[in-house]
This record gives sequence, C-alpha cells and structure tokens, in this order.
Amino acid sequence: MSHLRFKVVDEAFNRKADPVAIPAERPQEYYGKYVFNRQKMFEYLPADTFTALINAIDNKEALPREVADSVAEGMKQWAIDMGARHYTHWFQPLTETTAEKHDGFIEHDGKGGVIEKFNGKLLVQQEPDASSFPNGGIRNTFEARGYSAWDISSPAFIMDNTLCIPTIFISYTGESLDYKTPLLRAINAVDRAATAVARYFDPEVRHVRSYLGWEQEYFLVDEALYSARPDLMLTGRTLMGHESAKNQQLEDHYFGAIPSRVEAFMLDLEIECHRLGIPAKTRHNEVAPNQFELAPIFEETNLANDHNLLLMSLIAEVARRHHFRVLLHEKPFAGINGSGKHNNWSLGTDRGVLLFAPGNSPKQNLQFVTFVVNVMAAVHRHNGLLKASIASATNAHRLGANEAPPAIISIFTGSQLSDILDRIVTSTNSELSDLSSREGLRLNVSQIPEIMLDNTDRNRTSPFAFTGNRFEFRAVGSSANCASAMIALNAAVAEQLNEFRTRVDARVESGQTLRNALLEEIRALIIKSAPIHFDGNGYSDEWKAEAERRGLDCETSVPLIFDAYLRPESISLFHDTGVFSKVELEARNEVKWEMYTKKVQIEARVLGDLAVNHVLPVAVRYQSILLDNAIKIKELFPAEKASGMTASQMTTIEEISGHCRIIQDETEAMVDARRIANHIESEREKAIAYHDTVIPHMDIIRRHIDKLELMVDNEMWPLPKYRELLIIR
Repeated sequence: MSHLRFKVVDEAFNRKADPVAIPAERPQEYYGKYVFNRQKMFEYLPADTFTALINAIDNKEALPREVADSVAEGMKQWAIDMGARHYTHWFQPLTETTAEKHDGFIEHDGKGGVIEKFNGKLLVQQEPDASSFPNGGIRNTFEARGYSAWDISSPAFIMDNTLCIPTIFISYTGESLDYKTPLLRAINAVDRAATAVARYFDPEVRHVRSYLGWEQEYFLVDEALYSARPDLMLTGRTLMGHESAKNQQLEDHYFGAIPSRVEAFMLDLEIECHRLGIPAKTRHNEVAPNQFELAPIFEETNLANDHNLLLMSLIAEVARRHHFRVLLHEKPFAGINGSGKHNNWSLGTDRGVLLFAPGNSPKQNLQFVTFVVNVMAAVHRHNGLLKASIASATNAHRLGANEAPPAIISIFTGSQLSDILDRIVTSTNSELSDLSSREGLRLNVSQIPEIMLDNTDRNRTSPFAFTGNRFEFRAVGSSANCASAMIALNAAVAEQLNEFRTRVDARVESGQTLRNALLEEIRALIIKSAPIHFDGNGYSDEWKAEAERRGLDCETSVPLIFDAYLRPESISLFHDTGVFSKVELEARNEVKWEMYTKKVQIEARVLGDLAVNHVLPVAVRYQSILLDNAIKIKELFPAEKASGMTASQMTTIEEISGHCRIIQDETEAMVDARRIANHIESEREKAIAYHDTVIPHMDIIRRHIDKLELMVDNEMWPLPKYRELLIIR
C-alpha cells in the first residue's frame, strides 16, 4: 500500500495541465447555446405561442394545455437540431441532488418503424417512481406514483445530448417531495407580501422578485490521490490525517496566482457554464490550499438555484476531464478552512428598484429602511429556523469553527446603517428628513480616483450580513441545495411584511399619515429585533454568552436544531404563507433526521474499516520493526549501553501500543454504539443517538490515528497525507 501511495503522489505531482478547446467566438456568441431561452423560443415557436408563453412566465400564470402542445413541438425540434436524442424531467428530490429519467423521442409509427414525437402531455407532466426517494413516510413502498410537472419559469437545456426540463416533484396526493415546489411557493409569497408594501412608495409596482447570487466554494484534489483515500471517495472528507506543517497560516493562497492546471480546469468550466446559460463571472483562490471559488451574476432566485445545482453536476464532470476530483463537502480537511456557499439575497421590483439599496431621496430611503428593518425582524423572529435551514451532518463540521460563521444567527449591519437605525429610535418623526448618506473616501494618491463608500463594511464572522444592497447569508454549506435556505428566508420575510402592512394600514385608517405610520412601525421593529443585531466578532466566546442572554437560538446539535421546523411558530409561518403543510414539514424533518443518521453511519463504517484494516496493521508492523531492532541491539551491545541506545525506541513502542489499544477499543465501542442506535425506531432519537454516542468515538479514533501518522515510518504509511493532498503543481 505504501508503494501505491508514492506512485500516486508522483503521478499527481508530475501531471500537466490539459489543453482546453477554447471557442473561436467571444462568450456572448455561444452564451446559452444549449438553453431553450427566449431567443430560441422566438425562433422555434409560432408567434402566438411565443407570446402566450412569455406572458405566462412574466405574469406567473398557468399555461393552457393547447399552448403546451405547440411549445413541446418547437422545443423538440430545437433539441433535435442540437443533437438531442432523449428528454428528461429534471427535478430536485430531498436527497439534495438532482434526479432524471431519460426517455427517447421515439414512438411507433404504426408501420413497423418509429417516429420522433414529443407532445404537450409529455412536456407538462410525467410519473416517475416516488417510493424510492426520501419522503418522510408520505409514500409507502407499494405506493409508487409521483408526479413531475414543468416549471415554465426555468428554461429547458441540453446536457450530454439529453433535453432537460426543470420540473417540480410531488406525491400522488399532492405533497411536495422536492425543493423546487416549496421554493416557488416561498418566492410567490414574498412577491405578494413585498409588492403590497412596495406600493406604499410606488403604486405602479406589480411584482417583487427575489434574487440570489451564490458563491460556490470547492476543493480540488488530483484523481490519483483521491483514489488512494477511501474516506474521500466514500464520504467526501478525510476522516483522518494530521495537518500539514504548512497549510494556510501564511495566507498566501487567498487571491493568489491560480495554478496552471487549475486555470485550465476553470476556463473549461466557465465555457461549459456559459453554453448552459450559467452566468459564471468570478473565479479565484480561496483561503485554504487547493480551495477555490466560482461566483455568477445575480439571477432570479429560482433560476439561480437551478443553475447552482446544474453547476454542481457540471463541475464534477469537468474536473474529471482534467484528472481532478472536486470536493463539495463543507469540511474535507481538518485544520484548514471549510467551504461555504454564500447566498447573496435581495428583493427588487419589476420597475427596476432594488429594495435593499439606499436611494437619492427621503422617500426612497424610507422604503429602503422599511424593507431592511422587516428583514431584521423576520430573522430575529425565526433565527432558529434559519439555522435549521442550513444545518446538516456535513455543515456541522464547518459552522462554529474559526473560519465560518458561528452556529448562532445574527445580523451585521455596519456602522452607517446602525447609525440610521439608532436615529430612527431616538428621533421624532419630524426630525427624520434624511435616512442615509454616501460619502467619498479620498486616498490622497493622484493615480487613484475617489472611492465611494458602501453603506456597510464587511464582517466575515457574521452568518447574515447586510452588504450594501443585499443580505449575505454566509452560513449556507457548499454541498447544500440553496433552496433550503431561500425557502425559509423568503417565507419568513413574507410573513413579516404581511403583518407589517396590516399594522401600518390600521394606523392609517385611524388617522395617521402614511409616513408617520411607517416610521412608528419601523421604530417598534428596530427595538423588538435589537437582539439579532450584532456587529462584533462572532467567533468570540463572549458573543456566545451574550447571544444566549439575548434569547437567540444557541443549539449546536444538528438533530436538535432540526426541531425548529416543527415549533408552533414555524408551522404557522409555513401554513400562513402557503409554503408547507404540517404534514409536509413533519415528513421533511423525518428525511432530515434520516439523512443525518445515514451520513454519520457511513462515516463511522469507513473510519472503522480504515482503522482496523489499514492503520493498525501498519502501526503494528512498524512497531515490530522497532522491537526487532531493539532486540538485536541488546544482543550485540552490553546491557548498559544497549539500554541507552534503545530508550527512545522503547518509548515509541509503548506510545504506539497505547494509541493502537485506544483505537481498537474505541472502534469496538463505536460499533456497539452504532448497533444500539440502529435499533431505535424514531428517526429523531436515532439521529440524536448517532450525534451523542457515535461521533464522540469517531473523534477519539481520529485523534489517535493522527498521532500514529507522526510516529510511523513515512514510507510505510498507507494513505496520502495532507501535505500531499493539498498541493497542486
């Protein structure tokens, strides 16, 4: 095994960048090539069909079935012209990945041959098997039927000669079994609620759109090294491994020069993204070695989420072409930064106004403050739920560490916005003539122009930060479906805006002016939501104690964090906004607990196998070499001299024995704890048991294996080490 390690390390270090086929055209010429976007719709659909479809998309209306037939014909023709041979409904089951079942366009022609056919019925609705996906008990194994239905707002695309049609996925009895259905419901809920409030300032507003700009962090590992690490292959993270002497402490990787192999991969990935309509724009080295980031231009939330899921599939495929494996796990390596997927979220009207952006007039600034303060109130009210929306077995390794937001939800606003909020609380309504300001930062350097200051600085320790014209939900994990966080956030804000409008309207009806009514309610919300406002260091122990005093949710056990979904206020929130029924919530929590258990269970099994079949045999073999050497020294030299010569060896032999004994004992205890937990029927209690009784053994096993790694002969150690995994040449 040790020879294999050195072989794969040499192979990885000597690998050169693969050439990339760079299109002769500029990006704008091939952008969206494989997307049935509005340009393709205009080319392939009859004029009346095109108009009806665009109206349905823009006005969020249902599409008549007869129009669907015409759309299907045009979509099929475009797909065939592009070389597609199959079609699939592309949906997002509760596995947090995507799913697809491919069907050919062919049908019998009645003459012993086939014709290529695709109609509105096949486009609009299909019946994939629902029983084999996680469903939380909504569907029994013998009740297999589920429905996928076309989402007209997200354009179809072609991947690997297959026409992919974004769809929702629901059970035979109507409950959602996916992420897209509740996301669309939450987006519609915040549209209705925010539109009603936006009309206080502009009566012409018809819709408010939710926007998302995700920042996808990831690690790259050479495929040879990846294949020599069973833990990476089976769990996505290293279950053992002592940190390298040099990792990120010099801070020389962040924004550093991109290695040529990685740059070739990134270019290939960007080209593929642009062909599929994913507006990839930014790329750079992240803080940890071998860690990188890709970020797109902002898009409407539903489309942005589809694009992120598509990217997560695409990035793995492109990485393999360049002899890499991509790691989307939140914490693939101990001792260095993990990966997140910052969700930059905003709201904007159909008249081009971003609601979280300060304006140039008192009226515009009052609108800005109205929406920002309502978001703060919503996050304060449902801070436990928002934490639950980003919690998982994998993200648990990242949250709370010193490179990620703490497992406590708070909002950073920055000094300027904080001053504005304080002025609203302490001033009378008549004194509040202006609510924001922007000023220039003069550097007194002739070559550098004046820089306009944003309304806030940045706070990397905040899980939910206001960053000028949007909020950045930094706690989302790199492997997560963004929809989970966006569902909770949009629904919570919709609920808050609905209640805000009701109270403002009541004040106006009682005789107050609209401006005074708005200011009174804003002032009350600022005071009520004050506990969620924190601009300090979120990593400090003092903040943890302070957050608990403020009444914020400080739970760190993931299975218990999930309980927030089933609190009365959460059930009421999702019911009132039409996002989830109580049955759907209960089912989803069953899935969350089950998925948590299974992920920890897999890790425990892999760790047990590596400990017993890889690490211990090598440690014992090395120990035997030391023992044999010590015995020979004692045979060749006088006792007094031999004793001095073998002292350090005997100490090492004893230490190896101690570590091996603990690893063996803890592995057996871990297996016993797992066996007991597996007999628990309740998914919640089983997940709690895995968290409380299995993971502690895993932590101890790892600690002692990592000690052995420093003691055993380097040439004998069976697995690639961190210093080898974390270098790309």
